[in-house]
Amino acid sequence: MKVLSVASEAVPLAKTGGLADVVGALPAALKPLGVAMRVLLPGYPAVIGAARKAKKLRQYAELFGGPASIVGFEAAGLDLLVLDAPHLYDRPGGPYGPAGGGDWPDNWRRYAALGNAAADIAAGALGVWRPDVLHAHDWQAAMAPAYLRYGPAEGRVPSVMTVHNLAFQGQFAASIFPELGLPAEAMALDGVEYYGGVGFLKAGLQSASAITTVSPTYAQEIRTPAFGMGLDGLLNLRAADVFGVTNGIDVEVWNPAADTALASTFTPATLRKRETNRRAVEERFGISETDGPLACVISRLTWQKGMDLLSAEFDRLIGAGLRLAILGSGDTALQGALLAAAARHRGRAGVVIGYDEGLSHLMQGGCDAILVPSRFEPCGLTQLYGLRYGCVPVVARTGGLADTVIDANEAALSLGVATGIVFAPDSGEALVDAARRTAILFADRKAWTAMQKQGMRCDVSWERSAAKYANLYNALVTKGT
Repeated sequence: MKVLSVASEAVPLAKTGGLADVVGALPAALKPLGVAMRVLLPGYPAVIGAARKAKKLRQYAELFGGPASIVGFEAAGLDLLVLDAPHLYDRPGGPYGPAGGGDWPDNWRRYAALGNAAADIAAGALGVWRPDVLHAHDWQAAMAPAYLRYGPAEGRVPSVMTVHNLAFQGQFAASIFPELGLPAEAMALDGVEYYGGVGFLKAGLQSASAITTVSPTYAQEIRTPAFGMGLDGLLNLRAADVFGVTNGIDVEVWNPAADTALASTFTPATLRKRETNRRAVEERFGISETDGPLACVISRLTWQKGMDLLSAEFDRLIGAGLRLAILGSGDTALQGALLAAAARHRGRAGVVIGYDEGLSHLMQGGCDAILVPSRFEPCGLTQLYGLRYGCVPVVARTGGLADTVIDANEAALSLGVATGIVFAPDSGEALVDAARRTAILFADRKAWTAMQKQGMRCDVSWERSAAKYANLYNALVTKGT
């Protein structure tokens, strides 16, 4: 089985969020299942810079405003195809915009080109290699299924459209449509048209053979007005083709028994060694008080992540018995509010603005709990890292958080299956109540340790998720286009 995965980022070559982790991890997870996956990426400078022994496989005299080519090479364990189009991708800053923030004004052109190239590859343009299935990730790759759909019938292969976060849709003015190279009938309700403009993600959802999201609960949530972001009607029409597949994590990178970012490595049998990591976290965040559970927050500081609730209830969370270590960046007002709140509780709370991968590992390996108060969370990875590291997840009941954490209610505790604390989303009162429950449970060392060990026994690897993708690919190929 040959699969072309199309995305705007993949670790370690380009990353702005969890999408890159998923795209980078899937090929290795699928390989033992007989799936050979190649990844098509835009030719950002960092991606082109990783090329060694690159082979030119396809040349375009003109592609969305300039010459381009598809090159193939291996890098970072990935079998890559790269759209080398300097006029689109050779620019400073991030994948989607300049270093100062904002989006490139021609992002529609940059990612339409990516989708167009993906459809060409799927149709056999490389000659030597043609995929059995095309798998597109998020709006930046979503035009690939649309180009397949409106291309020659003999060039079609089944396609999968994965939504990592429905909030990002790639919506553009109708004036770009003539430049997309699609037939006139594509600018319709059952095509790429979306509220009078062009919707890239909508086009992919309309055109793909199957739709997946990154957790079963999120697959249900996005079919409701509250979470559907205007696409719930379409997703309900296609309900039979919508599946939820929970993300996994790289258990080699996230391995508490061998993690070089930790002050002390540990296993479920040596949980006491976490205390060395806890002391290192306390020192880094200036937390001198030692009573009560040390809870961490590792997050973008945004409304979606519930960071305004965290800020508003900060004093009550401390009053409930928590100590808090916060690592993140985002909304400047929230950054300031959290810094001020931590200053009010000097010695019991600390905030580091920014992101530090090594520090995030240390926090998971040393803190007692990880607090995730998101309003919506398609999957979430941070709670999976917490399970793996014995850092008990305290999470809002939404999306993948609801699917991956078993609440420590009386029944779950008595059965020994509890792995965390789950509370109602979008509620400051529920958040504070969860903090109280955390402090009470933490005082019962036997119950808390049992919960840590149960979480560490959870299979958070890619193996089960990869098997579900492989089964979906096989079903689509059997069914045909």
